[in-house]
This record gives sequence, C-alpha cells and structure tokens, in this order.
Amino acid sequence: MVQNKDKVLMKGNEALAESAVRAGCRFFFGYPITPQTEVSAYLSKTMPKVGGLFLQAESEVAAINMVYGAASAGARVMTSSSSPGISLKSEGISYMCGADMPCVIINVMRGGPGLGGIQPSQADYYQATRGLGHGDAFLIVYAPSTVQEMADYVYAAFDKADEYRTPVLILSDGMLGQMMEPVVLPEPKDAPTDKPWATTGTKMARKHNVTNSLYLDPQELEDTIVERQERYNKVKENEQRYDAYLTEDADIVVVAYGATARVARNAVNAARAKGIKAGLLRPITLWPFPEKILTELAETASSFLCVEMSMGQMIDDVRLSIHDSKPVNFFGHTGGIIPTPDEVLACIEKSAAGETFNVVPYKSKMKGGE
Repeated sequence: MVQNKDKVLMKGNEALAESAVRAGCRFFFGYPITPQTEVSAYLSKTMPKVGGLFLQAESEVAAINMVYGAASAGARVMTSSSSPGISLKSEGISYMCGADMPCVIINVMRGGPGLGGIQPSQADYYQATRGLGHGDAFLIVYAPSTVQEMADYVYAAFDKADEYRTPVLILSDGMLGQMMEPVVLPEPKDAPTDKPWATTGTKMARKHNVTNSLYLDPQELEDTIVERQERYNKVKENEQRYDAYLTEDADIVVVAYGATARVARNAVNAARAKGIKAGLLRPITLWPFPEKILTELAETASSFLCVEMSMGQMIDDVRLSIHDSKPVNFFGHTGGIIPTPDEVLACIEKSAAGETFNVVPYKSKMKGGE
C-alpha cells in the first residue's frame, strides 16, 4: 500500500476507490457502466485483500438496496454508477434518506438524458442537489475538481455520512474519472463501531432497532421530517465548502465546479493578463451550496459568469445566493463537449463590456450549422 508521504499516479476512479478502502469502507455493491467501471474493477481486486466484500449486483436497483441493507447494519458501504444508473438508484436512495442511513454514492457523470453518450457532462446537477428522490430530502454533495480531491472528499464523505446520518454523493464526471494525476493517498483508518441505531442485534441489552422509512401516522412522519430538517440546517451552516481564486478585487466572478473549474481558472488567468479583474469561485459542496461567500462577493463584484457542462443548472443557485442583485451570465456546452479556456475568456470579455447573455453553442453540421 502507498504510504501517506508518497505520491502515486492514478486515475480519478481508482483514486476514489482506494480512498474509500482507506476510509474503512468494506462493502461495495455496484453495476458496470461507462465511464465509472474502473471503480468496480479496482474494488473487485482490492476488497478481498482487506477482508471486505465486492459484489456486482444484477442491476443498479439491486445494488442500491444491498447498500441499504449493509448501511442498516452499521457498515461503511459505497456504490458507484454513472448518470442513467444513478437514476435507477434514486428510489433506493430516497428510502435511505427516509431511514437516515449513511452511505457514499459516486456519480461519474456522462451526457444525457436517456443513454445519452459516454463523454463528460454536468447535467445531473439538478438531480443531485434537489434530493435525488421524492419527499423533503437532500444529500450532501461534493464536487471534486482534481484526482487529489477525488481521494480527499471520498475519505471525508464517510465521516460526514456518519456524522449527519445521511447519504453523501460525490459528483464527478467522465473527464475526472478517466484522467491521471499524482495523488497523495490518505492514511488507512478503521470504521467507527459505535452506532447505537444500527440493526446489529440486541442480546436483550436494548430495544430492537428497526430500519424503516414508512410512517403510517402523519404526525409521526411530520415530526421525523422536522427533526431531519434541523440536521439539514446544521449541514447548511457548517458544511459549505468552496475555493476562491483572485476574488478579492474581482469585478467579474466566474462560478464553475468540477472539471469545468479547471478550464475556467485558465481563462481567469488569461483575463488578468489582459487587465480584466476576473476571479473564480469554485463550489466544492453543491449541497449545501456556498451561498454565504457568493452573497459577500455580490457586494463588490459587477457581474457573475456561470460556466457549466449543461444547459444551465447551477446558475439558479448562483442567482438565489446573490438575490439577483447583479447580472448572472451563462456559458455552457452539453452533450459531452468540454468548454475551452478561449471560449470562457471570450465570455469574460463580453461580461467586462457590460453585455448580458445566455450562450450554449451549437454549430454541428448535422444540425445545419456552419
């Protein structure tokens, strides 16, 4: 095993899989789908070596319900998939939210809707941040932008899942999952065993624990939802994470996450070289969204530019965070196309000129473009 002081060149998918093992995860249930299959392949070899269990389920639906079972017993457990597979898991995830079960879920996003394509996308933002299921429920959502962060936030996700008794989602994409970078892996640790709510058997020492999301008494259900909302409020207060780059004096604040933020950072540097005061605000938690810092930046910035690999989804949270006090422009690509630094720079220049716009390029010859 690679020790903490060493760096190793790893794919993003493999780094997050190794980090999960080091965080004490000993159960993985999944189903292969591009571009996340390396997670399953890596854990199929690694889990038996550490006394864990890897199981390729017969479907995504079966996999998430196996996760539910292992989480109910107090185990640290993980599943991974890509966009269409996460949609299939959504019912089971909703049940786990309703039963307050901790687990970690990986979504290596690809183009959609439907089967879409296998190239990178960020069009699952709404799905991830609006509860991923029915009812008043949310997930903590991390959006890493480097292979190092893939390892770091998977490692942290298990602790946060246990702390707040909630599923935690790592929202990656095909670019981050497949790219290779040097990474320092975290030290291995044991999973906590003190989970008094788990269905581990009583030996007559306490009342039976029942894992359930069904409440036939409306008042009991409301009381449970209100109590859970109090936990969500603590998450919102304590867990907003972001990276601010050159925002102290920025007139134009670019907001981007994940792989797109890497592109946006280069564009910000290019804008600065041209004398344009641009900065980058990179949300690391998509839920809770880092609204506090955006509210502060709105006091001094002239405008915001939201850049996404989608038709525009995070832009709604940016507008809400700044109370629509400043213009919020949008530039994006979809279908698996990654924005380029030059494209983002051009949009920064348009923002600096006072233009307002909402742009998704489409120049495909198949669609009749030039």
